[in-house]
Amino acid sequence: KHFMYGELTDKDTSEKVRLTFENYEMNSFEILMYKKNRTPVWFFVKIAPIRNEQEKVVLFLCTFSDITAFKQPIEDETSKGKPACRSFARLTRALTSSRGVLQQLQPTVHKGENVHKHSRLAEVLQLGSDILPQYKQETPKTPPHIILHYCAFKTTWDWVILILTFYTAIMVPYNVSFKTKQNNVTWLVVDSIVDVIFLVDIVLNFHTTFVGPAGEVISDPKLIRMNYLKTWFVIDLLSCLPYDVINAFENVDEGISSLFSSLKVVRLLRLGRVARKLDHYIEYGAAVLVLLVCVFGLAAHWLACIWYSIGDYEVIDEETGILRTDSWLYMLGETVGSPYHFNTSGSGKWEGGPNKDSVYITSLYFTMTSLTSIGFGNIAPTTDGEKIFAVAMMMIGCEYMGIYISLADLLYPESFHI
Repeated sequence: KHFMYGELTDKDTSEKVRLTFENYEMNSFEILMYKKNRTPVWFFVKIAPIRNEQEKVVLFLCTFSDITAFKQPIEDETSKGKPACRSFARLTRALTSSRGVLQQLQPTVHKGENVHKHSRLAEVLQLGSDILPQYKQETPKTPPHIILHYCAFKTTWDWVILILTFYTAIMVPYNVSFKTKQNNVTWLVVDSIVDVIFLVDIVLNFHTTFVGPAGEVISDPKLIRMNYLKTWFVIDLLSCLPYDVINAFENVDEGISSLFSSLKVVRLLRLGRVARKLDHYIEYGAAVLVLLVCVFGLAAHWLACIWYSIGDYEVIDEETGILRTDSWLYMLGETVGSPYHFNTSGSGKWEGGPNKDSVYITSLYFTMTSLTSIGFGNIAPTTDGEKIFAVAMMMIGCEYMGIYISLADLLYPESFHI
């Protein structure tokens, strides 16, 4: 900016401009500068520091307003003898300066506050942080049916999809493992609403902008459709199919019903989109620890569903029809007073056993103790399949706990020093 200074530029004002930049302050000045042809021009300059999330100044926003017409012209031969013009220029300058002061003062004055004129004027002159203008990008022009991916509506909608995705991540493994038929009308309605919302999300994604490789906002409808078809469309489509509604019909073949129940696991792939949105919170240590705890609980839930599936598959030998007394489900039934019994007069199959609520709580208890390497031994694997799964689960738990402790030590080192 020094190349714009000249012989009539006020030295004190130029020094104030320099100090404003060095001290990362907000200020405004009226300063005389020069064009390339050495023509003097009066500018009203506003300087505002722009800060990031860590309150560090990353750039300055400088606004230059040409006020030469409102300034008293420099005395020369042509301006002598024209007091009316000079008076009009001074009057215009006074009016514009007063308007500028009022505009700067307006954000800091609230209804009902008793603020003295002197203190308000001092606030304006000092240009405190509370009247710092917010830096905003200009909203790109988009077609009428295209939604900006960062607008308030889309942000709120993404949070709704995020919550429903977590709901799906919890309920889908449970329904698949425990083979729930969803005859409960309430849960059937809830799952149907979730499917409809996921379907609406597909429609919105075909009309939502995205960020291109160079960081630009892509709003062309054709490019948006092609990008979505090549990325998340197939997964989103499979995740919104009404598997629960199909399984609710009694006349559906058992094989087809099992196939639809298995396909519901595809919905878990939507967690990849959730992980992409959680990148914004990685820089916050507390958020990372909370996220790890949530992931730990979700992993324990999934493993609990698998643990039950192994026990349910092995408790009764399908080839011989013999009840295995070494299975953890058999021992749990004996412990809680709900043993298995053979129905000789009716279906001719093994019936009874612990109820599903008790089985799930016990499964989750076992996976939690195994992942944390506590293992009280009151729930223990006995069959070969159970032992193999327990070994794999403990290896996962050791790896996870090592990552958790290392990250906690890195974020909060004083808590680990004795």
